[in-house]
Amino acid sequence: MHQSRVNYKPGFGGGSFYWHSDFETWHAEDGMPRMRAVSFSVALTDNYTHNGALMIMPGSHRTFVSCVGRTPDDHHRSSLKSQHVGTPDQASLNLIADRHGIDVLTGSAGDVTVFDSNCMHGSGGNITPYPRSNVFVVFNSVDNVCAKPFSANQARPEFLAARDTTPAGR
Repeated sequence: MHQSRVNYKPGFGGGSFYWHSDFETWHAEDGMPRMRAVSFSVALTDNYTHNGALMIMPGSHRTFVSCVGRTPDDHHRSSLKSQHVGTPDQASLNLIADRHGIDVLTGSAGDVTVFDSNCMHGSGGNITPYPRSNVFVVFNSVDNVCAKPFSANQARPEFLAARDTTPAGR
């Protein structure tokens, strides 16, 4: 397991997450060499189109969009709240959206959505009274060992990005 997190968007106050590919961050900040990871999103509450549900550009995993610039030191301290570094430019987003479209991933509490680490995704804020909470669990191939970060001075802490790739049960 590369990482896990809870994405909590309370009613009347859950913030947005700008368009991004998780692989771009994991490559730049964790040193993940290849797109061999997959995310599982487990809905803890109902995910409606109107309460900050995950939006995804299906098929975008086939195109890597590199983001310009170096990652600031300790970027992880702010990026999990609001991401501005490591996000694609608007021209690239327009191109990918025109090519693949945008789907909103809705579902009931307990539903699971699985998506590739390079899928372009994001979510709007939640101004409804209905909370939206999901647990994300990311699995990386044991053959895809994270090395030195490609665009950061140091790797993110172990509690954010596990570097032990020992297969489960061994």
